[in-house]
Amino acid sequence: MLGIAAIIYGYWLGIILVAFGVIALLNLQNKISGKQANLANIIVSASAIVFLLAEYWRPLGVTESFFLNLIFVAIICFGLLGVFSLFIKYYTRILRWCLDNKLLFLSIPTAIVIAGFFIMKNAGKEFMPSLNEGSFLLMPTSMPHSGVEENKRVLQQLDMAVASIPEIKTVVGKAGRTESALDPAPLSMYENIIQYKSEYMLNDKGERQRYKVNEDGLFELKNGRFIANPNNTENVSLSAVERSQLIENNDGEFYRNWRPEIQSPDDIWNDIIKVTKLPGVTSAPKLQPIETRLVMLQTGMRAPMGIKIKGQDLKEIEAFGMKLETILKEVEGVKDEAVFADRIVGKPYLLIDIDREKIARYGVSIEEVQNVLKVAVGGMSLTQTVEGRERYGVRVRYPRELRANPTDLEQIYVPVEKGSPVPLSELATIRYEQGPQVIKSEDTFLVGYVLFDKMDGYAEVNVVENAQAIIQSKIDSGELIVPKGINYQFTGSYENQLRAEKTLSVVVPLALVIIFLILYFQFRSVSTSLMVFTGIAVAFAGGFLMIWLYGQSWFLNFSVFGENLRDLFQMHTINLSVAVWVGFIALFGIATDDGVVMATYLTQTFNRNSPETKKEIRASIVEAGEKRIRPCLMTTATTILALLPVLTSTGRGSDIMIPMAIPSFGGMLIALITLFVVPVLYSWKAEVQLKRASK
Repeated sequence: MLGIAAIIYGYWLGIILVAFGVIALLNLQNKISGKQANLANIIVSASAIVFLLAEYWRPLGVTESFFLNLIFVAIICFGLLGVFSLFIKYYTRILRWCLDNKLLFLSIPTAIVIAGFFIMKNAGKEFMPSLNEGSFLLMPTSMPHSGVEENKRVLQQLDMAVASIPEIKTVVGKAGRTESALDPAPLSMYENIIQYKSEYMLNDKGERQRYKVNEDGLFELKNGRFIANPNNTENVSLSAVERSQLIENNDGEFYRNWRPEIQSPDDIWNDIIKVTKLPGVTSAPKLQPIETRLVMLQTGMRAPMGIKIKGQDLKEIEAFGMKLETILKEVEGVKDEAVFADRIVGKPYLLIDIDREKIARYGVSIEEVQNVLKVAVGGMSLTQTVEGRERYGVRVRYPRELRANPTDLEQIYVPVEKGSPVPLSELATIRYEQGPQVIKSEDTFLVGYVLFDKMDGYAEVNVVENAQAIIQSKIDSGELIVPKGINYQFTGSYENQLRAEKTLSVVVPLALVIIFLILYFQFRSVSTSLMVFTGIAVAFAGGFLMIWLYGQSWFLNFSVFGENLRDLFQMHTINLSVAVWVGFIALFGIATDDGVVMATYLTQTFNRNSPETKKEIRASIVEAGEKRIRPCLMTTATTILALLPVLTSTGRGSDIMIPMAIPSFGGMLIALITLFVVPVLYSWKAEVQLKRASK
């Protein structure tokens, strides 16, 4: 124990001594040069720290992954500080050039703003990014005329087909509904709740765990066997391995639960759709349990996108829905297999039509015939049996073999008061007749749904707008005729987006007006407030430029320490949503910070120097810029570094947090140009005033 303690204390003592040595060298350099620690000092200190960690990281219990993460974070932090140091070094020179070439320089932020505006106009729209719940909800339907036994068989087949996918953890299917009016689900609508495995095997804390591997990259099991690593081995089948069989090792590799060709949950969903293609069963849009419940509560549909058809006749509603189903399959961005119009009329009903003349001939009333049918077919509860605290009804009913089909029902005998019993075939006509399997109504109208889903890479609003345009063109050309008394409307998340747009059209301008008023109260000058306010326009455009870059496959498409940066920052196409606009509102508040700091000191410098010539004006501008460039860059650096953990997050909620952070991240990067825009505009204003005074 003493030896171990001595080793530990020896390492710590070595680190402390070397750290004091580095500090002493830096102090000696400062005394000799008479200057504060510069970028070279920072690089020397960082190098010393990295060297110490590289030397002592194993005895201190620091894992290799922690060490690599530390190096990566150090590169980002010191790289950003290095870039800002170069920015500070050449800031005065660039500012002087901007002051000498005002129009040429101002064309740059103008071009950025114009580019951001065009990106905004062409960006896709959606209500909210889909939140990854770690599970799916498969909701296909069968035909209305399918019976109970057929639906049970299909449900079992769906469960078995989904369970055969290696990435699936559990699947539970349900058909029918509970005894509640809040769940109006027919027997032909299935609900399969599917939970899939996490991409990497997790430990007890729900975190990714590394496991021991050999030199060939094979995972070592506790029983001495080795299995292939599916994470870096192609064309290998996944072995059924439990976490308890693997050996935890922080220097090992993550055990990937997914096959090499499965890169995202969307790939798992595509496999689910492939294996659940059964005869007589429709496909279903991509759904998740919580998301689906919210959509069903809002719209009544089991899909985030759809069309409601309202009318007075169910057959007309169904026929018009079939026509819309055919048209929607032609729309760009719509999944053909996910388009499905409700089959409303088609459920076979057994109709027993009692002939009043015949029953009058036998002296039998309608009530007597119905009572016989109630007992024979439906069953009647006559009494109760008591089993402890439990109560069970005793029902009388014909056995199934005597009531399975119309021929058997015809042999049911109805008692006659004076005479022998008469078969039901002598008193009524028995036949099958088609009818609705479920009747839905809304706003006093009968309603039917046409469900559809979008392809990957398309925005919800764009797909709906394409569908609206094609349907309207068909109506205008006469190819599609809307029956009298029938109307249709698009619903789902599209309606939420329209409501959100109305709210944002008020909130965003209101936020901008409040920011401008605060600036005016600070400077008591409209012109100065407008100069600072230009930072919002530039940052606004910068946020859209970053959104555009996220959708470009070439942007940051390279690896660092074996990790692709596009995968690290989860870069993909970002659509305009409520989350993105919330990020822009946050950006508006911080985008003016640099401009406020710069404009405040410019005002103070001009009041102190009172420049009277153009040369003195520009000298005062440069003086103020030199004094306030560091705090402005510090504001930008803290914002950018604070957003990096959000942009690289992968947990629950990251699907919404990342779109919120992107505008602020891109906006603050581009907003650095306001460190030149505000001084140039301030100089321009002062020179114009000087010119007017001289005249």
